[in-house]
Amino acid sequence: MSRPADAFFVTAEDGVRLRLGLWRGDADRVAGTVLLFPGRTEYIEKYAPVAHRLNAEGYDVLAIDWRGQGMSDRLQDDPRPGHVRDFTDYQLDVVEMIVTATDLDLPQPWHLLAHSMGGCIGLAALHDDLPVASAVFSAPMWGINLRRMPQRIALGLASLAARLGRAGRSAPGSGSGITYLVDEAFGSNLLTNDVDNWCRLLREAASWPDLTIGGASYQWVSGALRECSRLAAMDSPDLPVTVSLGTDENVVSHAAIRDRIDRWPGARLLEIEGARHEVLMDTPDLQQQFYDAALARFKGV
Repeated sequence: MSRPADAFFVTAEDGVRLRLGLWRGDADRVAGTVLLFPGRTEYIEKYAPVAHRLNAEGYDVLAIDWRGQGMSDRLQDDPRPGHVRDFTDYQLDVVEMIVTATDLDLPQPWHLLAHSMGGCIGLAALHDDLPVASAVFSAPMWGINLRRMPQRIALGLASLAARLGRAGRSAPGSGSGITYLVDEAFGSNLLTNDVDNWCRLLREAASWPDLTIGGASYQWVSGALRECSRLAAMDSPDLPVTVSLGTDENVVSHAAIRDRIDRWPGARLLEIEGARHEVLMDTPDLQQQFYDAALARFKGV
């Protein structure tokens, strides 16, 4: 039987309370530690199956509820929108993860596993010398798929919302005021082809509504777009990396991911036929392609 995570709270430098979760790996196969950076709207419990797979390979897994989501502090009176004061504030959360991993003396080497928004936070952290030996990204948010809306229009709407005192409101097109899983039908969802995982996540959303959030705030959208642009202008870190991209990806920007890979010497782009945004929550065969590549990267260090 898989061991549950140890969950605990820490406090960031600016006073925001953060929740971390630690799953201990197989003590007979100590291989290192994976720092798990989830995406927007996500929470620690969602990644229990992922952690258990990595535990079986000997990895401890340390995950976080980013500020503004999960059971970490919400940042405004209305707790439903995904909101952050400044996108760089997420780096304060990363610092607390590293402090915790150090205090707990988690086994080396450390590796980064980052999904979606966590991929944006993770790339910024790598530029700030995140102490990991390798990195694996799942559909990293290095650009956002705005469909047909030009970025300047999205930024202009966010700026107008801020002037009107609505920066913390959910931006149209970013999701509902409840949460995506509750509102979206399985057949048209952008996350997974796997009905079992979809039902698991829907049950979690219904059972633990306080873990979920709704659409992204105008301020989050503005901050995310500006952070993606900032990172796009920077060189790639000197680190072994694998990046997965599903052919049915419709949340983040394919072009931004391909541009980064083209500028990252030695990087591997794993294109997974038929995968949607959350390959780690997709069908078993698609998940296995990702795990094979991720473990090869971690073990190759």
